[in-house]
Amino acid sequence: MISFIFSLILLVVGYCIYGKVVERAFGVDESIQTPAIRLQDGVDYVPMPEWKIFLIQFLNIAGLGPIFGAILGAMFGPAAFLWIVFGCLFAGGVHDFFSGMLSVRHDGASVPEIVGKYLGNGFKQFMRVFSVVLLVLVGVVFVMGPAGLLASLTPESLDKTFWLYVIFAYYILATLLPIDKLIGKIYPIFGVSLLIMALGVGGKLIIDGYPIPEVIPANLYNMHSNPEATPLFPVLFITIACGAISGFHSTQSPLMARCITSEKQGRRIFYGSMVAEGVVALIWAAAAMSFFAGPHGVDGVTKLNDVMAANKNNAAWAVSTICNSLLGKVGGALAILGVVACPITSGDTAFRSARLTIADSIKYKQENIKSRLIISVPLFVVGFILTKIDFNIIWRYFGWSNQALATVVLWASAMYLVWNKKSHWIASIPATFMTAVSISYIIVAPEGFKLSTTVGYPIGIIGAIVILGIFLFKAKQKIESLGTSSKTV
Repeated sequence: MISFIFSLILLVVGYCIYGKVVERAFGVDESIQTPAIRLQDGVDYVPMPEWKIFLIQFLNIAGLGPIFGAILGAMFGPAAFLWIVFGCLFAGGVHDFFSGMLSVRHDGASVPEIVGKYLGNGFKQFMRVFSVVLLVLVGVVFVMGPAGLLASLTPESLDKTFWLYVIFAYYILATLLPIDKLIGKIYPIFGVSLLIMALGVGGKLIIDGYPIPEVIPANLYNMHSNPEATPLFPVLFITIACGAISGFHSTQSPLMARCITSEKQGRRIFYGSMVAEGVVALIWAAAAMSFFAGPHGVDGVTKLNDVMAANKNNAAWAVSTICNSLLGKVGGALAILGVVACPITSGDTAFRSARLTIADSIKYKQENIKSRLIISVPLFVVGFILTKIDFNIIWRYFGWSNQALATVVLWASAMYLVWNKKSHWIASIPATFMTAVSISYIIVAPEGFKLSTTVGYPIGIIGAIVILGIFLFKAKQKIESLGTSSKTV
């Protein structure tokens, strides 16, 4: 319990202290007019109040990610707490802030355009394809679960296919309509609901005295029921993505970068949303590790692994069970709202971001509805076809590609700092770590090369060191071209 409360405090203190460090490193300038003001078009570039932008950004990047990922990550034990706290503050927060603010500085540009500017045209072309594929995968991942749940709650005539059509119809509206007409009105409500659900669960854990495991040396080992198939490194760092660092966030940040009215809002909206998501993830990891042991029980992580195995690792079942038990009828309603509405609201903005990414890459204006339809319809057709593929396969590839994208964005952020004659280490250190995670995972994972960790770890570490070396060499060249001393590096 002490570790859990201390972790929550660390997140808040980290936001107040390290968030300002990141803000200063970027160089926020309130005198610069934001794209929402300069390029206002009534569709995507729309000035909105800061509180509303925060809630939309929070829901965009969160959905069920910090809940499902945290529950699955809790199966590894209290090591999950460390990854959520330090990953969120030193990796995810940096990633989200820079991806958002770089978009603000570059007219609301999508992530491939930003990456291309700082890492070169080759990366730009690769990221144009890679990010669109990821966004479509997100849209598919976050439609299949809700469609299945709605089918189970409604008459047999309203089957999963029916609900897929309904959700895709909503996706089309959310993708095509001006951002303030649908997303701007309903997202803040769902964002508040997600926060209320998390705070309610966290409060009950503390009040009822649930046995949340402590972060002590004796507990910092792989508690997963199948540790050989799921090594702590790198699997934990892929499993818990949205609560610590997620490349998907960088695809969502440009949506709000086109709506903020002052660069000073950046820390509260981008870094602050990441920290809020970290709080949600921390609460759900604690709930998962303690709930199934009961108040004052023991071996909560072991029992979590047992019940998850019995329910085929169904995180939605765990959410429903925990909410109904801790929060009663209100909790049950929130659980259904969360499991259905939250993923849908991440899926729709995924397709909207895919539309904008393609439009940016071909410089195709999106003011009129016909232009939006030309890009959106093929995306929805591909997305619907992918719903016919096994969900577990889609999810695994999403998990790795998500963290690989985050890694690239961190390297681009580090190069931005080099271009602006500032120390790059706040971005290049987490970029190096995530490079090791991504390379190691694809070497050892079932959907990768399926090699042992004795092979995967050295390759991951050496690969990260080599890429860091290449970055430092390129950074030195850039510094010399700028006529500065190499001491910055």
